[in-house]
Amino acid sequence: MSGMEAVDINNKAVISPTGVRRLRLGHLWIYAGDVVEGPEDPGAALVRVLDTAGRAQGYALYSHHSRIRLRYLSRDTEPPTADLWFNRLRASIQRRRGMMDKRAACRLVFGEADLLPSIIVDRYGDYLVVQTLSAGADALKPMIIQMLQEILHPAGILERNDVKARLLEGLDECRGVLGGSIPEFVEILEGDVRFLVDLLGGQKTGFFLDQSENRIAARSVASGKVLDCFTNTGAFALHFAQRAESVMAVDVSHDSLIQARRNVELNALRNVELREANVFDLLRELERAGEKFDLVCLDPPAFAKNRGALAAAKGGYKEINLRAMKLLKPEGILVTSSCSYHLAEPEFAELIEEAAHDARRYAQILERRSQSKDHPILAGMPETHYLKCFILRVL
Repeated sequence: MSGMEAVDINNKAVISPTGVRRLRLGHLWIYAGDVVEGPEDPGAALVRVLDTAGRAQGYALYSHHSRIRLRYLSRDTEPPTADLWFNRLRASIQRRRGMMDKRAACRLVFGEADLLPSIIVDRYGDYLVVQTLSAGADALKPMIIQMLQEILHPAGILERNDVKARLLEGLDECRGVLGGSIPEFVEILEGDVRFLVDLLGGQKTGFFLDQSENRIAARSVASGKVLDCFTNTGAFALHFAQRAESVMAVDVSHDSLIQARRNVELNALRNVELREANVFDLLRELERAGEKFDLVCLDPPAFAKNRGALAAAKGGYKEINLRAMKLLKPEGILVTSSCSYHLAEPEFAELIEEAAHDARRYAQILERRSQSKDHPILAGMPETHYLKCFILRVL
C-alpha cells in the first residue's frame, strides 16, 4: 500500500519513566516533556519507542511541532505494516455495521478510541469525510484514502482538514475532494427527520453526529412550548418539532440559520420559529418578558477550548443554565450539554446544581448521557470522553 514505504521505521524516540507509566495505564499520548530523545529525522511520521533502559515500547506516530509528541499505535516489537492499518480500519467500520444499517450518517473512525490516532472518518450516505489531525497521520493520508476506497467504495471522499488543531502540528488548514465527487448538499435521515448536510462548509465534518442519540432521546420528552438555544442548523429543534406545539430555535450565526431554514422546509414544518440572536442576551430578554417554556435545550459550542479558559467557561455554563431554569414552567424539561473536554462531568453536574439553587429551583436528573456510540470512549484516555448531556426535570 502506498504511504508505508515513505516511512523510515528506523527512527526512534526515547521516553521517560513517566511516559512509560502513561502507556501502561492505557493512555495513547506522550507529551514533549516526556520525550527524552527524539528521532534523528524531525520529519519522521512513525517512530520506534524505547524507554530509558533501551527496552522496546512499541511504535507511535510522531509530531515534531506538537505538544503531543507521540501518539501510540502499537505495542508490538515488529514495526506496523500496511496490513495493521487496513485491519484496524476494517474493524472500526465493522463495529458500526449495525448502526450504518439504521443511520445514513455516522462516525466510522474515532481516532484514538479506535486505535487509529488522530484519524477521523465520517460517513454521510455514499460519501466519506476524512480528517488527519496530526503530522504522522497526515503523512499516511494517501494510504488511508486508498484503503477506505477498497473497503467501502464510496461515491466521493472529502478532506476536511480546515481545523485549527492542525496548526499546532505545523500543518496547513486545507479541504478538498480526494476521490470521486461531492455534491453541494447530502440528504440524511436521523430517525424520521431529514437533514441537508453541507459537507464542504458545515461545522466539523458537516453535522454534529455525536449528539444524534441524545437528540432522539430528548425528543421523547418534548411537548408544548420549546426553546432551542444554539440551534446551529436546527438538529435538536426539528426533532422537538415532531412533538411540540411550537419551537423557537435560536443561533447567532446567520449562515447556520439559512441552513436551518432549508431543513425546516425539507420537513414541511410550520411550528418552528428561527431567530438570529445572541443566546445570553435573548435568555435575559425572555426572562424580563415573563416568557415560560415546557422545554429548554442548551447545546452550546465548547466554552473551554483549553484549561486556561475553564474558569470563564464555568461562568458561562452556569449563566445559561440558570437563565434556562428561570424560563421553565414547573415540571419543565431542561436538556443541557457541554462538549468542553476540560469541564469534566462531575464539574458540569455541580454547575447545574448551583444554577438550580440560584434559580430557586430543584432539578431531577432523568438521564445522564454522553456522545453517541459511534464516538466510543477509550478506557484510560479521558480525552475521548468530551460530551456530557443531562436531561432534567426542573421543579
